[in-house]
Amino acid sequence: MKRYYYHTFLFIACYLACGAVLSGQAGVQGKITDIQSLATIPFATVALYQEEKLIIGQDSDFDGNYCFSNIQPGLYRIEAQFLGYQTTRIEGIVISDTITILDITLSQSDQVLDEVIVTGYKAPRVKKSMSSSVIKALPTKNISAMSATTSGLSTKCGHDISIRGSRSNAGCYYINGVKVTGNNIVTGIKDNESYGHFSENGFKAPEFAPLSTFSIDVDRASYSNVRRFLKQGQLPPTDAVRIEELINYFDYPINHVGNTHPMALQSTYIQCPWNTEHQLLHIMMNTEQVAMKHLPSSNLVFLIDVSGSMRSENKLPLVIQSLKMLVNTLSEDDRIAIVTYAGSAGVALESTPVSEKSVIIDALESLESGGATAGAEGIRTAYAIAKKYYIKRGNNRVILATDGDFNVGVSSNDALEKLIEEQRESGVYLSVLGYGIGNYKDDKMQILAEKGNGNHAYIDNIIEAKKTLVDEIGATLHTVAKDVKLQVEFNPRYVESYRLIGYESRMLADEDFNNDKKDAGELGQGHQVTAIYELVPSGVAQESVGGIEELRYQRKKQLMGYNNELATIKVRYKPLNRVKSIKFDQVVASKLVTFEKTPEEVLFALGVAEFGLLLSESKYKNTANFESVLQLIEPVTMTATQMSEKNEFRHLVTIARDLLGEHL
Repeated sequence: MKRYYYHTFLFIACYLACGAVLSGQAGVQGKITDIQSLATIPFATVALYQEEKLIIGQDSDFDGNYCFSNIQPGLYRIEAQFLGYQTTRIEGIVISDTITILDITLSQSDQVLDEVIVTGYKAPRVKKSMSSSVIKALPTKNISAMSATTSGLSTKCGHDISIRGSRSNAGCYYINGVKVTGNNIVTGIKDNESYGHFSENGFKAPEFAPLSTFSIDVDRASYSNVRRFLKQGQLPPTDAVRIEELINYFDYPINHVGNTHPMALQSTYIQCPWNTEHQLLHIMMNTEQVAMKHLPSSNLVFLIDVSGSMRSENKLPLVIQSLKMLVNTLSEDDRIAIVTYAGSAGVALESTPVSEKSVIIDALESLESGGATAGAEGIRTAYAIAKKYYIKRGNNRVILATDGDFNVGVSSNDALEKLIEEQRESGVYLSVLGYGIGNYKDDKMQILAEKGNGNHAYIDNIIEAKKTLVDEIGATLHTVAKDVKLQVEFNPRYVESYRLIGYESRMLADEDFNNDKKDAGELGQGHQVTAIYELVPSGVAQESVGGIEELRYQRKKQLMGYNNELATIKVRYKPLNRVKSIKFDQVVASKLVTFEKTPEEVLFALGVAEFGLLLSESKYKNTANFESVLQLIEPVTMTATQMSEKNEFRHLVTIARDLLGEHL
């Protein structure tokens, strides 16, 4: 049955992708390979430009293939990039009325990633008479990539050919029985996804509200989800943009400062790029990276959604590949069990030591999808197994892999929240890995991760899986501090008003800071957490904050003490296996740091924050623009991996700029 679905999918994908050939339309297709090993590179980002305008973009498939069809004849350039490689840029590509064959090679990079530019390129083209053979050779793609390459099909759609950006009903096709219309805009898919709504944090006056209290957020799902939307050629829903998760996606080059606490804290007081009358307080907290051999033993339960909605290539097949990589990372003393759920829950593999790796891999590879989604039953079963094999002072965790579409049994957000809150008392943590497009339920993922003392990641490709489950395994799976809260007290002598950028779903009441029964975020090995406050300095004219007029009996600012202190940052956390919290604090001096002396990692974080303000359509974006974002991140130099992520981010900025019609 699995083989039948797979070949059926290949046929449909090839038919759609090759529609341009059969109808005489122009296009370009080829393969991405490593220039030295000649190995194909899956999930490389490929983008087609005409002059400075992005026409279309996609990821290469599992075999390194890409295909752009229904392209208007003209002169184009292609850019291809992948993590750890130099960006290849090919100029002067002539596309006429046939398919142009263009294979692209990428060179590995150990340092700063530059562009490889080829000019005056003329590729051999596929003749119309070769259509039949081309169909067999054309690349196949998953659903998300198909949506980016099949626009403008006239067959059975009742309209003419249309190129990207012309109108919303430029093509039609069906995915899992759902009609999808759109050129490069997957309207039918996006409309069936769900995101939690939040109101943006506003400004508060320290005279009336001197404390700002929130739980840390170590999730990074929003960034990879936003990336998925942009690579499909569409803007993400504003509720999908959680700015703190965009900022915290990146690993900034800072060193852990050893002290009596498992985390270190540093802050920077700087000018605001998008409002020159305002200032920013950048706060960064990090924990020390620990080698795998020094991490505690793990008792893991893979809880895998195998319902019908997980059939797509970017869902269950990608889940299996992701978890296989994780298995290969673990030590032989760790244990893994596999629980699956569709119409009901079942145990695919009892808890097994990783020393029997082949047994675990075989169990993963045998999984198939079909049926409804009884997620709550699966959660109960997974927690029961985790508790049965509980390792004292070890890492006991359920790893849930799903698109979040629960439709059997407990399925409402409130009911799921209550279920997870009951289960977390066992001392078992929960990590949530989200997959796929179409019916992705981001709001449910957030609730499960927040209430399960865990984290939430969105896996859009195998590279993101490697980042989450291999490169950052300590941060993802190994907690060093529980219920971590921050509270910042601002000095009204220097601050007229302030607002926290992002963290809307993590805000706490001021009294919650000292309440050890109040749940908050967990911090893992090698984790970094960044928070940015926008400040209105004392004396700068501003409308009344939050509709509150100046109080008659408050002490005047000029009588306040603590000169040269902008704020005090307080941190409260619980060490592992303890129920009583520990607190420490740090004073922030009121001395403003110039841009010339601002650390590069801070500049990069500000660029990401400004990008988030634009994507979320913040009412506080003021003069924020994409040119400013690019200027902030341009001077930053990092490790090869970090530079690869920077280059990818820069590419996303240009895509968003083009989609919003803003040009440099």
